[in-house]
Amino acid sequence: MSSKAKHAQKLLLFTLTGRQTFAIGTLKVREIIPTAKLTKMPQDHPSVLGVTTIRGKTIPVIDMAYAVGYQPLSPDEIASASIIITDCQRREVGFLVRKIERIVDTNWRDIKTPPSMLGRNAFLTGLLIDEKQTIQLLDVELLLSIVYPAPADKKFTVLTDVQREKLKPLNILLVDDSHVARRQLSDALDNLNITYQVTNNGMEALEILKAEASKGHPIDLLVSDIEMPGLDGYELAFNIRDNADLAGAYIILHTSLNSEMSVSYANQVGANEALTKFDAEELVMAMLRGAESVQPS
Repeated sequence: MSSKAKHAQKLLLFTLTGRQTFAIGTLKVREIIPTAKLTKMPQDHPSVLGVTTIRGKTIPVIDMAYAVGYQPLSPDEIASASIIITDCQRREVGFLVRKIERIVDTNWRDIKTPPSMLGRNAFLTGLLIDEKQTIQLLDVELLLSIVYPAPADKKFTVLTDVQREKLKPLNILLVDDSHVARRQLSDALDNLNITYQVTNNGMEALEILKAEASKGHPIDLLVSDIEMPGLDGYELAFNIRDNADLAGAYIILHTSLNSEMSVSYANQVGANEALTKFDAEELVMAMLRGAESVQPS
């Protein structure tokens, strides 16, 4: 696989309010349709405008501007808006946006990690400078976690004492640019009393890997997102396998997308496993498989 293929990324650009351009990766996008007739459902989140039926399937539609902290679209704006149908985190959802702009080709290395921010800017996972404008990549996973929060009585993975003791000695690194995904991973391991390190980007992850190896305690198990600004999961895995000091790590790449292509690319760059539409329990089970195949550092 060429370097260009590893880092290529298509972004769908759109506006929510004013002139600011936002984007999401096209791999999350199923289709784009004009505004449809919506049926309001009781007890929905305020940003959910209602549901529509597409080819016999009922799909909720979210006012994306309202969901991320802007004013909701007016009736006139809704009438001329578009709906982006997405498939992310085991859920098909439509996002109503003010205007579709275009699709652009870019490279993960050109996407910058945004500074830590609060408010609506907390929904950003990356920034791209294109034709003298700043394009803001939105964290769809975070948005969905707010509109559809996990149940308060959510159950965590239960391991036997033997399974837990297999994970405890491992030097574990978690990498994900999504705040929600990092929290899900951290919660799962915290509940099991498993220690780990965590970072939000691939460049810093690679530095941690090198630093740990130089101290004689190389990372045993890496769990990394695939789509990340700067250094994506594919190149991170490739760099690990290309470095004798790091190559012993068991690599699990994951993505919120359901894509056979993602799995194929992950195998090509040397990942041990690739999980699509992951959940915390599936990842813990994958980590246990990794524990069986590595010697703790």
